[in-house]
Amino acid sequence: MDNVVTQGDSPGSDGGWTPRLVVSLVSMMLLLEILAVSYAMVSMAIPSISAHFRTAQGAWLITAFLLVGAITGPVLGKLADVYGKRKVLLGSVAVSAVGSLISALAPSFGVLIFGRCLTGFLASAVFLSYSLIRDIFPGKTVALAVSLCTTGMGLIAIAAPFLGGWLIDSFGFRSLFWFFAVALVVFGVLILLSTPESVVRLRSRIDWAGAILLGAGIAAVLVAISFGPSWGWANGSTLAYLIGGVVLLGCWLVSAMKVAEPLIDLHVLRRRPVFLTAIASSFCYGGSALLTVLLPMVIMTPAALHLGYGFGVDAKGFALYQTPNSITVILAGMLTGMLIGRRNIRPRVLMAVGLFILAVGFALIAVQHDSKVLLMVFMGVAGIGIGLGYSSIPNILIEAVPPQLQATTSSVVNAIQSIISSVVTLLVFTVLNNSYRAPIPAEVTHGATLYTDAGYRVAFLIGTVGAVIGALAALGLPRRIERVGVPTDTSGDEDAPVLAH
Repeated sequence: MDNVVTQGDSPGSDGGWTPRLVVSLVSMMLLLEILAVSYAMVSMAIPSISAHFRTAQGAWLITAFLLVGAITGPVLGKLADVYGKRKVLLGSVAVSAVGSLISALAPSFGVLIFGRCLTGFLASAVFLSYSLIRDIFPGKTVALAVSLCTTGMGLIAIAAPFLGGWLIDSFGFRSLFWFFAVALVVFGVLILLSTPESVVRLRSRIDWAGAILLGAGIAAVLVAISFGPSWGWANGSTLAYLIGGVVLLGCWLVSAMKVAEPLIDLHVLRRRPVFLTAIASSFCYGGSALLTVLLPMVIMTPAALHLGYGFGVDAKGFALYQTPNSITVILAGMLTGMLIGRRNIRPRVLMAVGLFILAVGFALIAVQHDSKVLLMVFMGVAGIGIGLGYSSIPNILIEAVPPQLQATTSSVVNAIQSIISSVVTLLVFTVLNNSYRAPIPAEVTHGATLYTDAGYRVAFLIGTVGAVIGALAALGLPRRIERVGVPTDTSGDEDAPVLAH
C-alpha cells in the first residue's frame, strides 16, 4: 500500500500574494511559455536544418520531442509525488537545457535528434508546475495562479514568430537552440531561488516494469500515428508499431491490476471525474493543436492561387493574425482563475462553456475564412474557448485528486491528451489528403500540398465536432466532485497529517 507524508490537505499557507510568490509564478509561467513557443520556432527552422544536414527527416525534430515528453511523463509524475515536485521540475529543466546545448553544437543530424529527445523532458513542466503551485501557494491564490500558469503561455507566443525569424535569418538555426538553453538556465535558476519544495509526499516504490511497458506502448502508438500517413497504413512498419504498441499497453494494464504499487493507480484513472476530465481536456488540446497546424496553411497560402482562401503572408506576417487568439487565451485564463477563486464557479462549468465556445469558433472559421478581419475575430473567439478550457483542467484535477497523487494523475491525463490530439490531427489530414487536394501542379506550389476550400471547411467542422464531444464530456462531470482517497498511516482519515521520520 502507498503511504503518504503530508501536513494536511490545505495548500500552502493562509496568506496572500508576496513578492517571492509573484516571482515564483512568473518564473514557472515563462518556463511554460518557452515550452509552448518551442514547437513553432523549431518548425520554422526545419527547412534550413534539413538543408544543412541534407536530410528529409526534419519532422523528427518535433516528433522526438513529443515522443519523449509522452513517454517520460508518467514516470516523472510518480517520481515527483514520491521525491518532491520541485526537485523533479528542476531536474527536467536541467536535462532540457543540456539537450538544447547538444542541439546547438550538434555535428550531425543524429546528435541533433538526441538533443531534441533530452529537451522533451520539458513537456512534464506543465503538470509539475501546477501540481507544485497547488502544494505551496496560499489556498485563495491557487485557482488564479494555476490558470495564469497554463494560459499565460500566450505572452511570448505573440513575439515568437518575429523572434524565431530574426534569429534564423541573422544567426542561423543553431541560434534557436542557444536561445532555449540560456532561457532554460535563467528560468530554472529563478525557480530554484523563489520556489520552495512541496512537503507533500507519497511513500511508494517505483514500478519500473510498468513504466517500461507504458512508455514503450505509448511511443509505438504515437510513431504509428505520426508516420502512418507517409509510410502507408498497410505498411508492415506501421502495423508493427501500432499492433506492438497496443499489445504493450494491454500488458501494462494487466500488470497495473496485479502489482501492489503500480505506476498508475487504475482505480484513480477509472473514476468518473478523472476519466471525463482526460477526455474533455484532450479535445481541448486537440482543437488547439488543429488550429495551430491549419491556420498558418490557410493564411500563408498565396491569394493569387484563387483557392477561396489565403492572404500570402510570411511567417512574421502570420503573427498579426495570431495575436487576437493569444490575447484572448490569456484573458480567459485570468477570468477563469478569478471566477473559481472569488465567485466559486465550478471549473467543470467553465470547461464546458469554453469547449462550446471553441466549437463556435471552429464553425465560424469553417463558414468564413476569406476575410482578414473576420478571421482574426473568429480566432479570438476560439482563443476564449481554449483559455477557459486550458485553465479549467488543472483546477478540476486539483479538486478531484489529492495532492499526494496530483503529479502522477496529471501526467497520465497529459499522455492521453497527446494521443487523442495526435489522432484528431491525423484524422483531419487523412480526410484532406484522400478527398480534398487542390489540382495545382507541384512546380507552382514548389512541392507543397494545397487543399481545396471545401477541404478546409470540412477540417474545421471536424474540429467543431471534437470540441462538442469535449464539452459533453465536461458536462458529464458530477456537480460536486468527490475527491479520491489515499491510504495513510493513521486511522484512515485521508486528511490526517502523518509525520515524516
